[in-house]
Amino acid sequence: MPTRVLVPSGVLCLGFDRDALARGVAMRPDIIAIDGGSTDSGPFSLGAGQSKYSRAVTKSEWRDLMLARAQAGVPLIIGTAGTCGTDATVDWMYQITVELAAELGQTLRVARLYSSQPPARVAQALQDGQITPLTPAPQIDADALLAMTNIVALAGAEQIQAALNTGADIIIAGRTTDTATIAALPLLRGDHAGAAWHGAKIAECGALCSTNPTSGVIVVDFDETGFTVEAMHETALCTPHSVSAHMLYENTDPFVLYEPGGHLDVTAARYRALDARRVRVEGSAWVPGRYTVKLEGAQIAGYQTTILAVLRSRHYVANASAWVDKLTTHLNTTIARRMGLDPSHYTLEFRLIGVDAALGNQENRSGSPVEVGVLGIVTARTQAEAAEIGKLINPFVLHYPLTEDEELPTFAFPYSPATTDRGALYEFALNHVMGLDDPMAAFRLVVEEVGA
Repeated sequence: MPTRVLVPSGVLCLGFDRDALARGVAMRPDIIAIDGGSTDSGPFSLGAGQSKYSRAVTKSEWRDLMLARAQAGVPLIIGTAGTCGTDATVDWMYQITVELAAELGQTLRVARLYSSQPPARVAQALQDGQITPLTPAPQIDADALLAMTNIVALAGAEQIQAALNTGADIIIAGRTTDTATIAALPLLRGDHAGAAWHGAKIAECGALCSTNPTSGVIVVDFDETGFTVEAMHETALCTPHSVSAHMLYENTDPFVLYEPGGHLDVTAARYRALDARRVRVEGSAWVPGRYTVKLEGAQIAGYQTTILAVLRSRHYVANASAWVDKLTTHLNTTIARRMGLDPSHYTLEFRLIGVDAALGNQENRSGSPVEVGVLGIVTARTQAEAAEIGKLINPFVLHYPLTEDEELPTFAFPYSPATTDRGALYEFALNHVMGLDDPMAAFRLVVEEVGA
């Protein structure tokens, strides 16, 4: 019998079509799997151990999936819970599940798979030669590891299988690879290994592999020779082009995908339309290798305060870059004189919103904007120091003239107070893999009964 996996969306909180979800449930899947996070929005979630998504939206969509799970009578699994998959966000997702179980009158066995890594464990692995840098990778040592606010290891299929073997109704997993939650059950049931990993890669973002990517819901059937993928929304079609193209998504090599314990090779894969809605894929290969798990870590890189002004005078809009250059020089001198700080203690950056804020000098400018937003970003060693610099530069951002012989200009602050303290600034600090003799050696499972 094929293993049928229902994927409601590319990530919880991205949304999904509820009619399409109902169609998927009616197809009697063996498991419902969804991703809970990503590094797409930068290092803050990992650094702070917080979800970037609304708790209310998370609870609303998770309610729908818990009801779907009850109707289907199959396990429901979420990977990388709470955006970053730290122990704290696994517990955050668990509390939401406990609340919903009580509200819905459900009695559930819930497994929590924890992925956070104590810095001392990683430091010992580094000393033992079990840590290998990827490209590019920062230099690390024991002191650098101890300074990180959070470190997680990306679980693979084996850790998810251990959670499935507990008989859990719901599995809340910490940081996992995007594919692991989908590939785990097909692999556990003996389906084709290459197909399991390839189909999981295609399905990881839900209906992104279809002609209606925002519809969310897809179903993938895995068997002994390949997999078949179908989108559940009436207007969403899976085609050989839409399915094969997903190997290009977030992947440096369109034919090879590395996972714990080996890599997927789709060089010989063939994509065939079964009809207007379904695509059959065969020929994918799984190549076993050393068992390693990817590590992600974040550390505090400083504290930030921002300030925003808007230029509308034609003279200043046309000369915004020159004005910012002159202002920056003046402010660095003023900060040194009044606060005794040199640029090794802080950074001051201005970005011209509407001109080149995203691409800088690479921006292809065409025409002159009507107004330019000037975003000042102060990064310092402490929040108090960043806030003090922000207050110091405030009057100059509001009034500083472009030339010495013109009258003092006045720009616009869109809100008051003009400065905003952003708190800690985090940066990614690991791009390494850690070797494991036992896939569960760096992970922890907790199983509890919850609900009515």
